[in-house]
Amino acid sequence: MTLPIMPQGTAVWLIENTALTFEQIGRFCGLHALEVQALADEQVSVGMIGVDPIKLGQLTQEEIDRCSRDPNAELNLAAQKFTTISKKKHKKKYTPLLKRQERPDAIAWLIKFYPGMSDANICSLLSSTKATVLSIRNKTHARINELKPRDPVLLGFCSQMELDSAIAAAQPPQNEKEL
Repeated sequence: MTLPIMPQGTAVWLIENTALTFEQIGRFCGLHALEVQALADEQVSVGMIGVDPIKLGQLTQEEIDRCSRDPNAELNLAAQKFTTISKKKHKKKYTPLLKRQERPDAIAWLIKFYPGMSDANICSLLSSTKATVLSIRNKTHARINELKPRDPVLLGFCSQMELDSAIAAAQPPQNEKEL
């Protein structure tokens, strides 16, 4: 059985707002009936704020009413409206100083093996500035003689999937006649 989101918070809300038994709430939330009773008596999680399962789309008022009339009935989760959760693109995390000194090596590697990749793609892939990419491309970077082109995936600046998608975006579309 699938449990609701934030089971203890859901249990607190059901205790405060319904006439369901502790056993019914416990079965629905995946908690023991004694744990539900402790939540009701505020022996555990004092001051916990309840989470409304109706607003979250996990229960309907009709389901709560049905189970309130029959103490032996079990609550069932409502069918979810959205089956997939899209992952949010997270912000780039802080890069330590040691890694920041390796970033020009990764830029040099991309410029060496994929010269057609745009500066904007390199900047977004490696969280660098356009001025740094241009200075390495034009060989005017302050440490140009010390740079050793190294794979950005191995250095930890991006994942292999991110690199592959950036490379695919950088390659021009092929004509059917060339195939």
